[in-house]
Amino acid sequence: MAQTAKIGKEGEKAACDFLIARGYTVRETNWRMGHLEIDIVAQEPAANRLHIIEVKTRTGDTTHYDPMKAINARKIRNLVNAANGYISLYRLPLSVQYDVMIITGIAPNLTIHFIPNAFQPPLRSIR
Repeated sequence: MAQTAKIGKEGEKAACDFLIARGYTVRETNWRMGHLEIDIVAQEPAANRLHIIEVKTRTGDTTHYDPMKAINARKIRNLVNAANGYISLYRLPLSVQYDVMIITGIAPNLTIHFIPNAFQPPLRSIR
């Protein structure tokens, strides 16, 4: 496994552990639909809400680089399309929230920054 992939897997595991410790149910990790992928699909405790979570893991100092910049319009579009596919496939009557988790450091010394409701799906005009 390439070093970058290993770092990403460690970050996603830390993100799952973080969510589980807070009572979330992790339904899926690395769920794919064609070329689209959702890092984590989780469900909030006692709520009819599905969380679509994008995980960004960085080993270095993020003082001069904002990992949120990696969540651009194309990434958002892909996440929304993947979430729509997931909800349709499993026929889930749940609302959706898009969250981001930024993991920094090197395992086991990781810092987790959870950004709930990090973005809203873009609106489409009728034309």
